[in-house]
Amino acid sequence: MSSVAFETQRAALADVVAIPVTPFAEDGSVDQETHRALLRRLLDGGITTLTPNGNTGEFYALTPEERRLVTEMTIDEAGDRSTILVGVGHDIPTAIASARHARELGAAMVMVHQPVHPYVSQSGWVDYHRAIAEAVPELGVVPYIRNAQLAGVRLAELADVCPNVIGVKYAVPDAARFAAFARDAGLERFVWVAGLAEPYAPSYFSAGATGFTSGLVNVNPAVSLNMIEALRSGDFPAAMKVWEQIRRFEELRAANGSANNVTVVKEALASLGQCRRDVRPPSRPLPEDERAEVAAIAARWSI
Repeated sequence: MSSVAFETQRAALADVVAIPVTPFAEDGSVDQETHRALLRRLLDGGITTLTPNGNTGEFYALTPEERRLVTEMTIDEAGDRSTILVGVGHDIPTAIASARHARELGAAMVMVHQPVHPYVSQSGWVDYHRAIAEAVPELGVVPYIRNAQLAGVRLAELADVCPNVIGVKYAVPDAARFAAFARDAGLERFVWVAGLAEPYAPSYFSAGATGFTSGLVNVNPAVSLNMIEALRSGDFPAAMKVWEQIRRFEELRAANGSANNVTVVKEALASLGQCRRDVRPPSRPLPEDERAEVAAIAARWSI
């Protein structure tokens, strides 16, 4: 399948790539009604690319059955209003089963989570992604890269054998390394998505990214859309105004090795009455004394 066949998917990646939260009910199960309401809030807010089973959705804390449920609900709720990029990962058979499930439901793409393994060789990284990409040649495939050691030429090598590898979620916190990696892999060959959300979007866009992921978008889609509009028009001062607006919220998420990355988003949603604040271990709800600051930020945005 030629890259021309993936034009719709490529366009969807060059946008705000929303990572929805997975809300939990009081009994600890996935709250399906609230989940659908949160998805509608994103869709009604103008978001057209959704990633069920991303890290903001607590991918690694969900059971296989819950991951399937989240995929099914997202695709059902979105209909033709959004392009769906389903997060898949774990061992190769599990990732392939998830990718094929996504394909059966009509998803357009899968995002392959970074391999969770203490020993990742660069050639093994290629082998892992190749096995998944070759199992679903009709789907666009987006590696999620958090490995600073990985060389750009490895991505080019993967795409040589798997033309459905069309985009990259690059989440190494180093703008200079990103610029080099993208050029070594092929700047025009892939859609580059700034995988560390709004704080890194301006610097990564200046080096060739055309989309960014967002967890903040759950709280207020307009904030994220304002940033991408500024970046698309090359108005970096306007983008940095949004950056200043979101800075404290994202600092709270990034503190202590991103310990409260999802927690802060759910706390903001809870303050707005949108869902419960519950997260699953190894995440943990915010202590009482930090909740007020998050609520104040969310309230300012919603005015």
